[in-house]
Amino acid sequence: MEISNDSGIKKPKRLTSVVWEHFERVRKADICYAVCHHCSKKLSGSSNSGTTHLRNHLMRCLKRGNHDVSQLLAAKRRKKDNNINLGNITFDEGQRKEEYIKPTIVKFEPEHKRDEIINYGSSKFDQERSQIDLARMIIVHGYPLTMVEHVGFRVFVKNLQPLFDFVPNSGVEFSCIEIYGREKAKLYDMINKLHGRINVSTEMWFSPENSQFLCLSAHYIDEGWTLQKKILNFITLDSTHTEDMLPEVIIKCLSEWDIDSKLFALTLDDCSIDDDITLRIKERISEKRHYSSTCQLLDIRSAAHVLNCIVQDALDALHEVIQKIRESIRYIRSSQVILGKFNEIAQHAGINSQNALVLDCPMRWNSTYDMLETALEYKNAFSLVQEHEPSYSSAPTDEEWEWVSSVTSYLKLLVEITKVFKENRFATANVYFPEICDVHLKLIDWCRSPDHFLNSLALKIKTRFDKYWSKCNSALAIAAILDPRFKMKLVEYYYSKIYGSLSVHRIKEVSDGIKELFNAYSIMVDQGSALPGSSLPGTCSDSRDRLKGFDKFLHESSEGASTTSDLDKYLEEPIFPRGNDFNILNWWKVHMPRYPILSMMARDVLGTPMSTVVPELAFSTGVKVLDPSRSSLNPDTRQAVICTQDWLRNESRDLNPPSSHSPLPLLIESN
Repeated sequence: MEISNDSGIKKPKRLTSVVWEHFERVRKADICYAVCHHCSKKLSGSSNSGTTHLRNHLMRCLKRGNHDVSQLLAAKRRKKDNNINLGNITFDEGQRKEEYIKPTIVKFEPEHKRDEIINYGSSKFDQERSQIDLARMIIVHGYPLTMVEHVGFRVFVKNLQPLFDFVPNSGVEFSCIEIYGREKAKLYDMINKLHGRINVSTEMWFSPENSQFLCLSAHYIDEGWTLQKKILNFITLDSTHTEDMLPEVIIKCLSEWDIDSKLFALTLDDCSIDDDITLRIKERISEKRHYSSTCQLLDIRSAAHVLNCIVQDALDALHEVIQKIRESIRYIRSSQVILGKFNEIAQHAGINSQNALVLDCPMRWNSTYDMLETALEYKNAFSLVQEHEPSYSSAPTDEEWEWVSSVTSYLKLLVEITKVFKENRFATANVYFPEICDVHLKLIDWCRSPDHFLNSLALKIKTRFDKYWSKCNSALAIAAILDPRFKMKLVEYYYSKIYGSLSVHRIKEVSDGIKELFNAYSIMVDQGSALPGSSLPGTCSDSRDRLKGFDKFLHESSEGASTTSDLDKYLEEPIFPRGNDFNILNWWKVHMPRYPILSMMARDVLGTPMSTVVPELAFSTGVKVLDPSRSSLNPDTRQAVICTQDWLRNESRDLNPPSSHSPLPLLIESN
């Protein structure tokens, strides 16, 4: 039987994958190549190699060649005989368009209740809703708006949903503004329905190009006794902006939210801001207050800011010594031989420290503290090395080591206190008083140093601290009194140590202050403006009421004949036992019926922000710097994206468990 010559020849396998539209298959001898149409690069074209590597190269090649995906898709649609687009580059190369199975759509309904946000099972594609969802995703996670133009993102989305039509960067920007407007209206309505009052904090931010921004945030305790913080405005300051323009900017923002008449406290992040500026704000605010003048606007300065300033003063004074220690550590770690000799000397000197010498990161002052503390353990070894190594001459003198020891002991306290502030991301005002008092006591002790260097440094720092203390000590003390574990006892304990024989007078000032504040709230209740379900405490619908003075007279004249006030009853009762699981807001929520007026006051006082530094920058010596992608936006879009991100993240905290990954941080550190 005759055998055909071509019976053993296999027909070449048909190239079905869409990637072959971008490659030419070339055979040389027994080897097959796939040659890219765009860059002529040769890749394996064997049928055993598959097409994954070709698809990966195609993605890189498209990106390197700066091909526009939308143009490529349009060109493909013009092909009548084969309507294939970039969305067909899928994980299943052999799948054709007619075999495409529509995926289940997960819809995000912003206007729905939280338990209805995710809706499964809809088979109808909604282009408008998908565009809004994309904008929300960009806002919440801090992605750059330009991500919609990235080739990889477009291909990924097209493989998920080929029906989605991409919009330009300006379209996503418009969607962000639209979401901002809707969320702002919701927040405005919620804030203005609050029975309590509002506290506002200000923070200065900068761009990498050194542009300035003002961030205003509202702090309050809601009806469920949960401490809340919402960014209200992120204002881009004009390049001609001067410090005396700050009051007008703040007042304009407060008026925009209609909260200037219900403001309880204003916290500024810079302790050096001129008092005249805050006075101007107070005067403008008081013009819109229709209630008793005894409820004055509290002027608070950030506790964390003053601590950072104190640290900076100490490190600046010790700058030359710190440089010596850095040079010493660099020398010891310059080679294994020198490090080995140093360790031998340390052992002979009886140093058994388990800590290794490491250089600090100057932008994180707690790392400088760690470096100094470890160096102190090896100070005798440094001196001995200098005796045996002529090339080493950076060891501090005995006097300088004494300075380092004293400064480090003070920094240790500040590290511990800053950690307390850092760990309490949403700390109520009551936690600050004992920590700040400890700083005060340490400073008093430091000022007694006989060493001229340490004494002059302590006096300089105390001058800065005294300015902060004179402005904030009453507010700090009142917040501590409203902690049922301490009441007046904590004030009496610390003031006796701080003021000595003058403590009785100082304690009376605090006692009179909290009584005056409580009486103001009592008058509001007498006027009927602070009862549950009524309008904001401290407001009156009739500004022409000429009997407000009578209300105050009636309250004061009937005090002796009336029953024990909330405040007296609270202070006379035993203090609550201290425990690790104590929650002060839950305590006041439970005891609100027992102290109806005092609980209203406690809600406003405990919601006062005593610090403005975010935990991520608690130990940073730099300023707050906005990331480049946000800095490049126009002012309106920047404010919309930053504010809306904050509002949506707050909603996400309620939706997600605490163990979930947190969104990308908004801020970066300067250098």
